[in-house]
This record gives sequence, structure tokens and C-alpha cells, in this order.
Amino acid sequence: MFGICNLAIIPLRLEPSDRSEQVSQLLFGDHFTIIEQLDKWVKIETAFDNYIGWIDNKQFQTISEKQFHSIEQSPMVLNGDLIEYISTPKNQLIPIPLGSCLSFLDNEQINTENYSFEGIKICGIKDKSNLVKTAFMYLNAPYLWGGKTPFGIDCSGFTQMVYKLNGYKILRDASEQATQGEALSFIEESEPGDLAFFDNEEGNIIHVGIMMDDNYIIHASGKVRIDRLDHLGIYNAETNRHTHKLRVIKKII
Repeated sequence: MFGICNLAIIPLRLEPSDRSEQVSQLLFGDHFTIIEQLDKWVKIETAFDNYIGWIDNKQFQTISEKQFHSIEQSPMVLNGDLIEYISTPKNQLIPIPLGSCLSFLDNEQINTENYSFEGIKICGIKDKSNLVKTAFMYLNAPYLWGGKTPFGIDCSGFTQMVYKLNGYKILRDASEQATQGEALSFIEESEPGDLAFFDNEEGNIIHVGIMMDDNYIIHASGKVRIDRLDHLGIYNAETNRHTHKLRVIKKII
């Protein structure tokens, strides 16, 4: 079975319980495969990044396998503004966040509610130089574990969404993203848009941010913020200390 998110934002949880931690989110238009069903919950695998978790069975629309593949084969069209609105023929409005997927709206068999969208659309692959500009759209967004929107986002959700809005697919978690791309030997080799990864004392990747010019980095830590990066890691000028230990910088594109 297959499904699509027809609400603005829904939590993807580790376990089938409202009390379970949110590990990610589905945004409007995200589609997925259903891999297990319970009375009140379904376990899904997202189409975009193959991420697995549980969602409430009242928070999505079932679609057929043919419809699923139709979305897969369609160009990815995204909402390009911080918040826009989907409207119904009865003039009901649904707010949707930056990066929501609009690809299914032209398919009448899936778009049974006749939703329409008149806001800013983004489609296609953008130049790497556009990544930092996109990242600034999330500046000051509060940190939220599992979040993927300007109203709450985590470090790897931030990097994934910035890349997604520019037409690139990267994985969901920082440790997964660190397996992608080409490792650089020195900070000086990096370009704006490259990803910097940080580890803990056990050597596990726990944080990621986006490189900017002049050894600055934009990342989600408390909020989406800009700090300096040196060979030790991220230096927070407000607290006068390093907050994250640099492991590697990778060129994804």
C-alpha cells in the first residue's frame, strides 16, 4: 500500500505512539510506502529519502501503486516561500511550509479535494551558489528534533531541505549524509554549500552545517545561526568557546 501526506506537517515517530519521539516530519505532498499496519498507526518508508517511521493513520491519504509511480515520475515541484496556502473550491485554506511538495496537484485522481496553489513554485536543479541563499530562508528557525520547517528544524533536516529546494537529494540524518560526497583535506578547499560534519567523543557524527564564504558556517544549534569555523570546529563568539568538534568537510555537488 501507498500513501501521501495531505496535511501541512505531520510527525514521523520512532514507535507507534503519540508519546514516542519525533524522528522526522512529513510535509504536505510527501509520498511513501506503507510497510506495516496497526489499528491506529502505520509504519512507512518515505519515497524521497527511504526514511522509516510511524505515522497516525488519520493523517494521510491512501493512493494506489500506479498513482505512487506517477508521482515518482513527475518533476518535483515545491513551495518556494516560507509559508503559502493551498485552497479548496470552498475557499478553505491550508497553510503549507517551505519545501512542501506540489507535484500531485495536477493529478485529478490523487488531488480528489481539488486543491489549488497560486504561490511561488520551485522546480529543477539550481546552481550550487544558490544553496547559501536558500539556507538564509531558515535563519533563526528554532531547533526542533526531527523538524524540517522554518518553524522548527534540526541540523540534518536543515541541510536536507536546503539541498532539496535546489533540486538535490541527500539522506535524512547527519550520520547518513556523512557517507555521501567527496571528503576534503582542508577547510581552505571548501566552497559555499559544502557540508561540514562534527563528531562526539566516541567518533559518531552528531552534527552538520553548511559552509559559507570566509570560514563561516550556517547550522541549526538552538536556532539556525551563523558561526565561525576553524580547524577545531565551530566557534561561538557569544559564548567564547567551541561548540562542535570538526570531523570532515564533504563536497556533495
